[in-house]
Amino acid sequence: MTVTPRFPLTALASACLLGSMTLVGTAQAATTVDLGYNGAPDPEKNAVHVFATNLKTLVEEKTDGEIELNLYPNSQLGEEQERMEQTMNSPSLNIASFAGMSPLVPEIFVSAIPFLFDDFGDAREFFDEGEYWQELEAALHERTGIEMLAVVEEGGFLAFTNDERPIHSPDDFEGLRFRAMDPSQVALYESFGASGTPIPWTEVYTALRSGVADGQMNPPMYIIMGSLYEVQDHLTLANIQYSDQFLVGNGDMIDSWDEDLRAAFMEAVDEATEMAREHNEERVDERIAYLEEEGMEIVRPDEADLEAFREAGQPAYLEWLTEEQGIDQRWIEMALEDAGMTHLLDD
Repeated sequence: MTVTPRFPLTALASACLLGSMTLVGTAQAATTVDLGYNGAPDPEKNAVHVFATNLKTLVEEKTDGEIELNLYPNSQLGEEQERMEQTMNSPSLNIASFAGMSPLVPEIFVSAIPFLFDDFGDAREFFDEGEYWQELEAALHERTGIEMLAVVEEGGFLAFTNDERPIHSPDDFEGLRFRAMDPSQVALYESFGASGTPIPWTEVYTALRSGVADGQMNPPMYIIMGSLYEVQDHLTLANIQYSDQFLVGNGDMIDSWDEDLRAAFMEAVDEATEMAREHNEERVDERIAYLEEEGMEIVRPDEADLEAFREAGQPAYLEWLTEEQGIDQRWIEMALEDAGMTHLLDD
């Protein structure tokens, strides 16, 4: 990422009076920056925490201590939108989910078109090289002054779970009730013949145990984190959506650093991102095996069933993007071009 300075280094002292960004010493300035994110500080259950701790170590090493990160897990600095406001208005970093990003750039929902990626390689190429993602980064900066710094993997791809019957194809959804994270998931479930009800994550276990919902979808990491295997019998690995969050930072803060400091910081970000990718990919099979050991039946749909999921789910989601979210068609066209799925535009 190339960041163009908007004010000189001499302005750094005054900028650092804001928030928790402080200067110590006289010869070598040390800058302390807060980084907030969701989830517990548990490396076994929270991939975002693993990323954050690696980033802290790498930033402090590569900048020779000029930048120090203070980590605030468990949403200690506020919920999603509060943290995004802090990132806009003070020198800070934040790892945001769709709940934090979408009010500012609703076009980000396009990156969650179901079954857009076959594997990790497809998803990483989409975010690393695609025109759509570069345009979204520019839109976020133009509207808010926030810099998009990295796409943070948080546990692989989403999978379906339920406690009624194995799900091999869309037909198996008929009549089931599913927990939805947001209205886009409601639209997806309805396209399969099921119903969807938005339920907060903190209430998912209880809702599944009590029968308010028959199933839900999340990557294996979250199924383990929430102990959902205790109340769900069947797991369907359908690579529904790539599970990710987003490292963002205050643009003025980053612009205030000199070229060498910015380069060292971004080198740390890139290295922490690569470490997170390796960590997540190597743990996927281990997590699935753990869920199987805990008694869940693992369903791996064949290609014909996956195609049936795509044919039912993708048009419904695209309609939701345009009709319910008012997303301009050009964003969808860019994303589908980057993902090699322009055939959807003709459907």
